[in-house]
Amino acid sequence: MSLNLQTHTEHFTNPLYLESGRILEPYDITYETYGTFNDDKSNVVVVCHALTGSHHAAGIYEGEVKAGWWDGLIGPNKAIDTDKYFVICSNVIGSCFGSTGPMSPQHPHHEPYRYKFPVVSIKDMVKAQRILFDRLDIHRVHAIIGGSMGGMQALQFAVHYPNFSNKIISLAATHATQPWAIAFNKVAQESILKDPDFRQGYYDPLLIQEDGLSGMAVGRMAGHISFLSPESMREKFGRDYKRTDGLYELFGKFQIETYLEYNGYNFTKWFDPLAYLYITKAINIYDLSRGFDSLSEALKRVTAELHLISFKNDVLFKNFEMKEIADELDAIGNINYTYLDVDSDYGHDAFLVELPKFENNIKDMLNG
Repeated sequence: MSLNLQTHTEHFTNPLYLESGRILEPYDITYETYGTFNDDKSNVVVVCHALTGSHHAAGIYEGEVKAGWWDGLIGPNKAIDTDKYFVICSNVIGSCFGSTGPMSPQHPHHEPYRYKFPVVSIKDMVKAQRILFDRLDIHRVHAIIGGSMGGMQALQFAVHYPNFSNKIISLAATHATQPWAIAFNKVAQESILKDPDFRQGYYDPLLIQEDGLSGMAVGRMAGHISFLSPESMREKFGRDYKRTDGLYELFGKFQIETYLEYNGYNFTKWFDPLAYLYITKAINIYDLSRGFDSLSEALKRVTAELHLISFKNDVLFKNFEMKEIADELDAIGNINYTYLDVDSDYGHDAFLVELPKFENNIKDMLNG
């Protein structure tokens, strides 16, 4: 009845051939596992993380105050039941939590890659995970699940590794990143690039961990606006004003302003700015139909049972973007899917926050 949380890093010396034509070698992948294998290893559930997520999806490390990002969903007797399933979540390549990314040392030197790091795509992230699973002797899994960028990875698995997973569950994602989301990423990217402390990519990471990066904080504030919705902000903050600030002080603040500042500035101390640039690039260029004549041609490759979940008031990836996938599946005669639009006013981050609204659906999808 325990979570059995374990963290590992695997080192790969074979080159990883990227979608861009470039290669990455050697590289590391850090991952976390929960639960235990059953006899024939048929109980594996793969969890994919979002932009600023990591392999740490559940449980608490010693000295940590906050549990993993999907802790409410993963664990004994939870929707992704670790008494039943062996759950694995890996940190994507390009990120900054142990897997190889722009601040990793470039072999054979000890200097970080920085801008020499190749652009990676969501498809590359998925390919690297597939290589990791091969090494772990996992050749077929019960399910792959993720939200936002994690949902994009799940869909890429469905199209590019059609016989790898029995079920695919994609939440709050899209089939191709739309200009609205790219625009928010642009604000964040520019804010980082124009901050003098970023030093054109040649910053000292230790200084940033200590002092943060104000440009990146501003960009992150814009991002946070896209993760919520007008309704959830009104519900959460209303027009509440900071008690200690005067209404007519120029820098007096509403609660929403304090919230954005706190989340923006705090974030820059634990997330690497170059990793942020690389991962937002991967999200921007994501398109499930790339390499195919159309989205329907791509979706014809899907053999897994596919579950699509959108959130009614998601302003970042609008619910109709997931509905478009469902409509395409209908058009090609694929009936092995479900589409659920969760009644939620929270916004994009509902997939992290409003678990009670869909956890039973997830349980049914996994067990059904």
